[in-house]
Order: sequence, then structure tokens, then C-alpha cells
Amino acid sequence: MTAVRSSAIESQELKDLRAAVAALGQRHGRGHDREVLWAEAAKLGYLGVNLPEEYGGGGGGMAELSIVLEELGAAGCPLLMMVVSPAICGTVIARFGTEEQKRTWLPGLADGSKTMAFGITEPDAGSNSHRITTTARRDEETGGWILTGRKVFISGVDIADATLIVGRTEDARTGSLKPCLFIVPRDTPGFERSQIDMELQAQEKQFELVLDEVRLPAASLVGDEDAGLLQLFAGLNPERIMTAAFAIGMGRYALARALTYARERQVWKAPIGAHQAIAHPLAQAHIELELARLMMQKAAALYDAGDDMGAGEAANMAKYAAAEACVKAVDQAVHTLGGNGLTREYGLAALITAARVARIAPVSREMILNYVSHQTLGLPKSY
Repeated sequence: MTAVRSSAIESQELKDLRAAVAALGQRHGRGHDREVLWAEAAKLGYLGVNLPEEYGGGGGGMAELSIVLEELGAAGCPLLMMVVSPAICGTVIARFGTEEQKRTWLPGLADGSKTMAFGITEPDAGSNSHRITTTARRDEETGGWILTGRKVFISGVDIADATLIVGRTEDARTGSLKPCLFIVPRDTPGFERSQIDMELQAQEKQFELVLDEVRLPAASLVGDEDAGLLQLFAGLNPERIMTAAFAIGMGRYALARALTYARERQVWKAPIGAHQAIAHPLAQAHIELELARLMMQKAAALYDAGDDMGAGEAANMAKYAAAEACVKAVDQAVHTLGGNGLTREYGLAALITAARVARIAPVSREMILNYVSHQTLGLPKSY
């Protein structure tokens, strides 16, 4: 299975992008230096391929950005912060930010000189975004905002110039809390982080954040204070699409390693890949990865066309399908290699943990099944 195979439904421009990124990934590979790869991908215009041209981006969309992450992952060198910085934060600012926010952040996000993290998950909220307790209130002295709260499992805060924080403000009409987005620079007083000790082997670290009376200027609010969930989901749909790309790339990498081994490893008279007990599970893994990619492409196409409702359904399905396909591909790859599948030499054992991330984050498969059962099938809620 080659790294540059692409669907016939892709335009020639997208096929060319896929081939070019695959070549970049092959040059860096599993033992890549993240900073060097990030810089080269930025120089080639890949990091900001989805951002508006007038702010230094490529003028494309999630179709292009998902290809970049998938192909880098298929080469063994995924850039996880692509899910967060250009996909979530860049998209939200491009769609809803002020002109000043766009000029300040988008060129840097596009050329890789700036990075932004995204903070939504909280210790007591889990999958229930309505239980988010990070609150923002008006600073009567300055007209700005004061944020208080906690976040957990926030990726790359130490290397990000700022974090896009999901807080809640009080609706003056109803008194209820509504979600709002704030740009919090890394060194803002009261904005503290502590690294979470993870078994997961990843270059991007996870952090718990504490916002202790963090004072921000009025201009830190992204978009309209009354827009609420519209702005939030403008970032969450790309996150799901990119998580699917991350999972598909990882699954393809594991499968490619297993195929090479199955062609070369010979115990009796023929390579082990000639045996159906080896060949059929690998074929199934390939089929499921291809099917997941089709749903990812559908989600990206809907999102890029401005169909947020359609993209929401497809993005959730794509993330679900990709995560399941990835876990199965990694498991079968390790099983194909036997004991070698658990050695550092072959680099598959670490993927066992990494593949699980796609099932858990940014939303669990159970919550996706809830979404589909409620929103698509019209079944009543159980909660």
C-alpha cells in the first residue's frame, strides 16, 4: 500500500498535494525532529493551507488540511498540533474574529511562527459542555474580562503562544450561562499550567490549567458574545475531521509496516502474508481505513461548503469510523509481527496507546453514538 494512494473523487490539485506531503513525510519519517518538520511544513505552506489567502494562508479548507495531517501520519510523523492550531483556532478566528485578531494571529498560524492551543475540557464537565464552570465576567474598571476556572488535558500549552479558552458568560436577559471564546496569551498573570504525567508517548504534552482571576482586555473575546454554540462548533467540527485524519494516517502507517513484514517474513515455504489468516485481517483493516477516509472527505466537503449542520453529522461519523479502523489496524499490525510488534525497532507498540486516543478524544465513541441516535435517527435522549 503506497503512501500516495488517493480516491478518484479527489481533484488533481488535491492528489498533487497528497503526493507532495507524502514525499515530505517520507523524508522525515518515524525518527523526525518535530521542530524541523513543523518549520519545513510551514515554509511549504502546508500548516496554513486552510486559512484565508489575505492573511498568509493557502485559501483552501479542511479538505486540504486533513490531507496534510493524514499523509504525515501515514509516514510516521504526524503533527498533532495541526488539529488544534490551524484547524480549530485558525478556523474560529478566520470565521468570527475581529480584523485585529485576524491580522495578529492568522499570518503566524499560517507560517508556523505562532501556535495556539485550545482549552475546553474540564475535570468535572467531561462530555457535558453545559457543565463547564470556567466563567468570564466583565471587569468594571477596564471594560475587559476576568476569567476563573480549570481545564485538563490541554495539548501543547507550553509551546503555544496563546490558548483559545472556552468560558461562559452570563446572559443579561436570561441569567443563564452561555459559551464564549477568549484568547489568553501564555504569560498572562494568573494563567498557570502543570504537566500531566501520561503513559502516552507523544511529543506534545498534556496540561492542567488554572485560571485564577485572569484579566484580559475586551479585545480578547473572539466573535459575538451572543453567538454561543455557533462559534464553538465552528471549531469542534474541524477538530473531529482532523482527528479522523490523524487516526487514518496512524492506521495506514501501522498497516504499511505489517504489509512489509508479511511479504518478507517466511517461516515455512511461503511468506506469512500468503496465509489467509494473516492476509484477510490486513485486507479488512485496509477496507475500513478506506471507508473512514470517504466519510472524512464527505465531512470536509460539507464543512468547506458552509453546511455546518451536515458537516456536524459527517464529522462525528468520520471520527468514529476512523478511530475504530485505526485501533483495528494497529492491533492487527502488532499481531502480524508477533513479538517483533512489541519491540522499539519496529515502532508499533507505542501506537497501541496512541490509537486509543482517537476513540476517546475529542469526544468518546459513545457520545458520537448518542449524537447519531438523537440527531440522525430521531430517538429520544436518555439523559
